[in-house]
Amino acid sequence: MSAQIPIAVRDRVSEKAKKTLNVVAKFVEEECIPADAVFDAQIGTGDARWENHPQIIDDLKQKARALGLWNMFLPKGHYKESPGFTNLEYGLMAEWLGKSRVASEAVNCAAPDTGNMEVLAKYGNEAQKAQWLKPLMDGEIRSAFLMTEPQVASSDAKNIEMKIEKSGDHYVLNGQKWWSSGAGDPRCKIYIVMGKSDPQNKDPYKQQSVILVPAGTKGITIHRMLSVYGYDDAPHGHGHITFHNVRVPASNLVLGEGRGFEIIQGRLGPGRIHHAMRTIGAAERALEWMLMRINDPKKTPFGKQLREHGVILEWVAKSRIEIDAARLVVLNAAIKMDEQGPKAALTEIAQAKVLVPQMALTVIDRAVQSFGGAGVSQDTPLANMWAQIRTLRLADGPDEVHLQQMGRNENRRGQAVAAKINGQKTKAEELMQKYRVKKAEIGSNIRRSNL
Repeated sequence: MSAQIPIAVRDRVSEKAKKTLNVVAKFVEEECIPADAVFDAQIGTGDARWENHPQIIDDLKQKARALGLWNMFLPKGHYKESPGFTNLEYGLMAEWLGKSRVASEAVNCAAPDTGNMEVLAKYGNEAQKAQWLKPLMDGEIRSAFLMTEPQVASSDAKNIEMKIEKSGDHYVLNGQKWWSSGAGDPRCKIYIVMGKSDPQNKDPYKQQSVILVPAGTKGITIHRMLSVYGYDDAPHGHGHITFHNVRVPASNLVLGEGRGFEIIQGRLGPGRIHHAMRTIGAAERALEWMLMRINDPKKTPFGKQLREHGVILEWVAKSRIEIDAARLVVLNAAIKMDEQGPKAALTEIAQAKVLVPQMALTVIDRAVQSFGGAGVSQDTPLANMWAQIRTLRLADGPDEVHLQQMGRNENRRGQAVAAKINGQKTKAEELMQKYRVKKAEIGSNIRRSNL
């Protein structure tokens, strides 16, 4: 709640945001987390899992809107549609949303819709906003984001091969996509698709475009839904989709030909922060489950409660440190985004994107270990949490891509720091001569003390 806001950022959080944060926390703890089990039960089994969505979601949406919890993610000062919260303020709210499977959708702040709404709000024209942004912001429809392709190394987005070719007043799309998150939902009505419209352009970052493709357009085939460590995430799903001569109006192009990279970079920056803060929330919930387990009086291995075994309290302490440290990294990135925009905060965003999932996986794994066999089963939320967060080390760019870029950026300081250190050495030698002393030999003080 607002009392738990880190002291380092508390003066940057408005009273409005603090009050809303308290409402979010209460809504998640008292309404959403208990609803997670109902959601799973209402999904059902077999093909029916993909044919409708649980009623509990619509009921939660009504409660959320009545509480004023809706579309909090669009940052203040960047979008006219914003409810008035900064990236920092929404980040604190997103942490609570990450503790529940249904919470983000209940307040219309679920991926990939958030990123897609940001694309439409920032880059879409008025007609595109009226047709797609408004129903998305009203929670009437859902959307999917289609970028990754199975036949190429999509960690380098320049490799993307989906063809987007002009044909009169239409564009024709041919190719395939997978990990098309959200494509399984019957409420998904629009795909945001990235492909190549000018593959011969000498600038590899001007070859791509982004276009809006209505779900169900002739020529689209959804072949299967991919599972994540065995979880199919119905009805949301992650589709493997092919496009065969799919024709969409030229007016569906976003921003203009060759602007794809610009759009996608603008989309992914805020999304990474959202993922990171939700992941902090998941790590907090895992720690709570571990605390419950180690204090269970019925669990007494070797005659002691789990909390009485030394290594367990060490796990708890390390988890507390790691969560708190990771939170500050994410909030720092959010602050820089608020002050200078996502492009200026690329390094800070990348730090959060790499650090937070690794931290959360470690904390969740400790919680799993404390539960023993139950930890890897469906009897706790831990196994599913681990599976979902493990994908974040791949989503929005794999860790290695961000680490390589950060490493290159950091290494640019190499010559400057070498010059600084050599200058310090030279200054030290000058001081030695001035004070007529010689450099102390290693261990000389020890030898004298032993004489």
